[in-house]
Amino acid sequence: GAQDAKKAKLYSRIGKEVVSAVKKSGPNPSSNTVLAAVLDKAKELDVPKEILERNIKRASEKGQEAYIEKVYEVYGYGGVSMVVEVLTDKITRSVAAVREVVKDCGGKMADPGSVMFKFRHVRVVNIKVTDADKDQLLNIALDAGAEDVIEPPTYEDDTDEDRSESYYKIVSSAENYATILSKLRDEGINFETDNGSELLPLTTIEVDDEAMDLNKELMSQLLELDDVDAVYTDQK
Repeated sequence: GAQDAKKAKLYSRIGKEVVSAVKKSGPNPSSNTVLAAVLDKAKELDVPKEILERNIKRASEKGQEAYIEKVYEVYGYGGVSMVVEVLTDKITRSVAAVREVVKDCGGKMADPGSVMFKFRHVRVVNIKVTDADKDQLLNIALDAGAEDVIEPPTYEDDTDEDRSESYYKIVSSAENYATILSKLRDEGINFETDNGSELLPLTTIEVDDEAMDLNKELMSQLLELDDVDAVYTDQK
């Protein structure tokens, strides 16, 4: 389901980061600090060891290029903006694929910088709605110096399974992140960490049901692209 897709994205992203780090400074984490940091993060995120080993090996294969981070900005429906994060070893392929999906779904590519200023980088902890209630999370979050607890968006066509697979987000600064994680551990609440940071909209936009469905489709098609690691939106 949605959770497996999310995990696959995470593993793919970490794999690409491993390849890039090895390409830059070799396969030994004791002399390659960038690789060591990626491996530490992978451990925190429970990424299987074989994925890491496979990508360390892949980095030394002939013809494997380093990965480059790229951000594409997109206009959806109803005045909604999106930021598409890409980590790719072929820029021409990724931009063509993103453009094609955006065009097919009726969105529009935005000029660089015309959307990005509507978002800010934060650290986020994701907690499945079935694992805790909001009041409990608010108490923990505020106690640990978090900024906010955000409820998951709901769509009209959500099934019970969709709802049980949705997540509260605890929003935090980098400084308070570790404190929040340890408080959640103390309370025995399961959580998933972010991938280093996430983008949050400064303000959200309410749209009608039709625009909401069209934007949902656009986002899900973008996320199906291998090069795309994340899509952020300011839709409420």
